[in-house]
Amino acid sequence: MKERKNSDVIIVGGSYAGLSAAMSLGRSLRKVLIIDSGKPCNRQTLHSHNFITQDGEKPGAIAAKAKAQVLQYSTVKFHDGLAVSGKKTEHGFTITTQLGDTFSAKKLIFATGIIDIMPQIAGFSECWGISVIHCPYCHGYEFRGQKTGVMANGERAFHLASMVNNLTDDITVLTLGKAAFSAEQAEKLRTYHIPVVETEIAEVEHVNGHINSVVLYDGNKMSFKALYAAVPFKQHTDIPASLGCKLTEQGYIEVDNFQKTAVTGVFACGDNAGMMRSVASAVAAGSLAGAMANKELTDEQF
Repeated sequence: MKERKNSDVIIVGGSYAGLSAAMSLGRSLRKVLIIDSGKPCNRQTLHSHNFITQDGEKPGAIAAKAKAQVLQYSTVKFHDGLAVSGKKTEHGFTITTQLGDTFSAKKLIFATGIIDIMPQIAGFSECWGISVIHCPYCHGYEFRGQKTGVMANGERAFHLASMVNNLTDDITVLTLGKAAFSAEQAEKLRTYHIPVVETEIAEVEHVNGHINSVVLYDGNKMSFKALYAAVPFKQHTDIPASLGCKLTEQGYIEVDNFQKTAVTGVFACGDNAGMMRSVASAVAAGSLAGAMANKELTDEQF
């Protein structure tokens, strides 16, 4: 067990948002401890896109470069470990890891991301982030003009189909059950020649994560190059909720325009606090969270 160490800020989560927050704080000479378990949600994704200066780079390479740059700031430290609990104290907060190491700080930033919940479809999880994708901005251009499926229903499916329609004119919506579109939505899909298939999917056939076809429960196969999927998610950790942070109806950590949670002294940034799931968005949110945590420390000390 490590000896308790005092920091100005503990950042739980050392991927893009967490590292960005650490840089803001390190440049203000704040003592920062980043605790990270090494499991980013995009670890299967081959390339990161829509992030200026890094377009097409491997996500792991971006994170590795960011970590190296952040740790050049002498007041920033990195701890490999899984945070499992947190407590409010008289002087701030403590975070305890799976191995029993306990650390304390005046402020907390959660950059813990989310966990996507994979459906029980053979081959689906192996393709996630490669050819089974969630975001047209992150992946759509690479599949432009290709046969594309949208695995969703109702408003979510209609939204995805409308966005992807500008990238390809070969779209099929797979609702995995009875379609739940309004009459107006159904008519719009027909107008743009987007068929709707209600049969459930039995398997995603692929080679190393690249889709060949989708096998339906009725035995039919549909060939696709990409499959957009709206899957449920859960928070990567319940520590924010245990401290009193509120969640939105969608399941994100509720934050204000400055990444502040409902608990004074606690911030959240990245995928855990917003639906814009991209590296660029995570970096921006992390930078703001770090700056706002520093402002709170300044206001309390000066």
